Amino acid sequence: MLEDLFKVVKSRLDYDDKSPNNVKSKMPGDLLFKCPRCQNVMFMDEYKAGLKVCSACSYHARISAKERLDLTVDQGSFVEYDPDMVSINPLDFEGYDEKLKEMREKTGLKDAVITGECTIRRRKCVIIVMDSRFMMASMGSVVGEKITRAFERATEKELPVVAFTASGGARMQEGILSLMQMAKTSAAVARHSDKGLLYITVLTDPTTGGVTASFASLGDIIIAEPKVLIGFAGRRVIEGTIKQRLPDDFQSAEFLLEHGFVDMIIPRVNMRRTISKLLKLHLKEENKWNS
Repeated sequence: MLEDLFKVVKSRLDYDDKSPNNVKSKMPGDLLFKCPRCQNVMFMDEYKAGLKVCSACSYHARISAKERLDLTVDQGSFVEYDPDMVSINPLDFEGYDEKLKEMREKTGLKDAVITGECTIRRRKCVIIVMDSRFMMASMGSVVGEKITRAFERATEKELPVVAFTASGGARMQEGILSLMQMAKTSAAVARHSDKGLLYITVLTDPTTGGVTASFASLGDIIIAEPKVLIGFAGRRVIEGTIKQRLPDDFQSAEFLLEHGFVDMIIPRVNMRRTISKLLKLHLKEENKWNS
């Protein structure tokens, strides 16, 4: 009975009874954007012109690593690290090879993170950008290795690091090897810090799981975009464990700012300028006159 009702409703949505010959009438999929948070609908051109930010609730939607680089670094300054590094299937996990191939073809990326050297308003740094389109930017061996190498090169060259994080956590297809990346990346951050070098983290939607529990939370300055999801375990898992209802804004950037886990919330339109100012304040060569 429910199946028959569903067919009737679907037919009403798919076809326009008033149009000649009962022709299908659909809104082009690239014309409108519907905010997943507040359900506000806006024209796609307006949405893109606003840097993919909802005009009603200021929700900052997910953007690709390339879009992030275009918004952040000086044109022509980016030099990528380890561009040809790719994941293998160390545990012979069924279907993993096919999934990796599919993601590479779909996104044009070798894996879920891009690292490299650049300038941001003429200030040199190492940049790390995660891309949630590639298996929700889960941290496998290659992601952990590229991030570790980026910090090691920054340490060697005495450069600050700016990391844009976005991840669903550890990559289950690589098991314990994925979990080991938490310790490896954290150790690289520690060596960078021991040299007295600056590390800025920018938390974007979503930053969760093992990434939150490792290098994403170790920045000297931790920035978040508005309204983004930041946490470790999911809300239902936590509520089921502690047998209590969590606040409605739990694991939001605003909640973490209020409780001291985030230093500042910066809109996307102001992010490049803010990072540039922080780099200027901390770069050694610009502060030699203070010594």
